[in-house]
Amino acid sequence: MTTKNLSTVAADLIGTYGNTAKNVIDAYQAGGERVVTVLEQRWNSALKQSRSQLTSEVAKNATAAQLAFSMYYTRGLTQTTKGAELMVSQLVRLAEAGIERVAANASLFEEKTGLGTLNTLAQVSKPGVLALSEFAAKVEQKSAALASKIAGDDIANATVKRTTAFAQRRAAKAA
Repeated sequence: MTTKNLSTVAADLIGTYGNTAKNVIDAYQAGGERVVTVLEQRWNSALKQSRSQLTSEVAKNATAAQLAFSMYYTRGLTQTTKGAELMVSQLVRLAEAGIERVAANASLFEEKTGLGTLNTLAQVSKPGVLALSEFAAKVEQKSAALASKIAGDDIANATVKRTTAFAQRRAAKAA
């Protein structure tokens, strides 16, 4: 076992953590989409129940306000999830590059000094990192299942007459 082998295992571990973070971000986005869908349904239901008591202009303004709130929420949710995904991708890339540099420098250090201390340390550390990698892979699988479950298509939107931006995006992804 060399530090290169340890670096490969460590890079894989970091990649697994990155995937887990992206799964959590996906779950956050799907949950946010569900929230806006439920709010739209409740708003439309309340507006329908009180429509007889409202003037047409007030009902029109209420609908416009709801659409504006929904649009801003949608934009905010989209921007925050995109930003979070970009940040996670960048952090994973930088961490993997750092591991590669450390491994290369460790090999050069051992060549120049003739000491095998870093190689011995890598041999001792590798079983722990492998065990952590297995655990991280299980967490990644569970987070993917959770994100998939949250994003499921069991959202009851039969009462919504217009298609939301989220439903349109999901349909575009499915196509």
